Amino acid sequence: MSNGRPSPRDGVGSVVLVGGGPGSDDLLTVSAVKALAGADVVFFDRLAPHENLAALAPRAELVYVGKTPGHHTLGQRDIENAMVERARGGARVVRLKGGDPYVFGRGSEEVIACQAAGIPVTVIPGVTSAVSVPASAGIPLTHRGMSHLFTVVSGHAPLTDIELASLAKLGGTLVILMGIGTLPHVVQGLQRFGAAADLPVAIIERGFSDSQKTTITSLGATVQDAALAGVNSPAVIVIGEVVRLAHHGDDDASAQMARARRLATLE
Repeated sequence: MSNGRPSPRDGVGSVVLVGGGPGSDDLLTVSAVKALAGADVVFFDRLAPHENLAALAPRAELVYVGKTPGHHTLGQRDIENAMVERARGGARVVRLKGGDPYVFGRGSEEVIACQAAGIPVTVIPGVTSAVSVPASAGIPLTHRGMSHLFTVVSGHAPLTDIELASLAKLGGTLVILMGIGTLPHVVQGLQRFGAAADLPVAIIERGFSDSQKTTITSLGATVQDAALAGVNSPAVIVIGEVVRLAHHGDDDASAQMARARRLATLE
């Protein structure tokens, strides 16, 4: 694997793993656009930018291999086998993934599969949603005097007590991807191991889409406020003092939560 385009061998195509960023076409890198333009086949994910994919990859066959919670169009091994098979037939294959291929994207597994099959493969980095989606809501992950580190965690499965205890004591900013399903477990676990109930939390849904929404709350009120705001995947969760710097909070969600609290008080 090289840092540039893969070098096809006689009769063999190539595979390029492309990080598509958080979903907006204009956050594709120049290298990503070039790879798509030259592709013969594109295997693309649900969260990859695909609305204009036919224009970005005009000569390519477009194959959807997206995954939603509880449903996979193709299993991971099936995707890898399909990529290898098409490349063995001489095709220039692009595997278009949301965010960055190496940030919870199983990109390393696909690289290993290509290498094992003798297929030339390279990786084009993408803009990860862990950094870009909070930024779209006006939240910096670090800020002088407030946070000098950030930790990115996958929330697709519950964290262990050891992990929760370490995160609660680490400080800085915690960013959770794919964490809506395990949100109650995480926020309750962090508090159990010493995180303050008033620690600010932001839940940013559908980053860089026309329906992007940010819900601002606190660690102790996260579960209640998330339910009141009707939060859903895909979303990026940010926990830490930097959330206080957000300047694009969602007024409708805030107003909805305030009204719900007033009604609860009256009852």
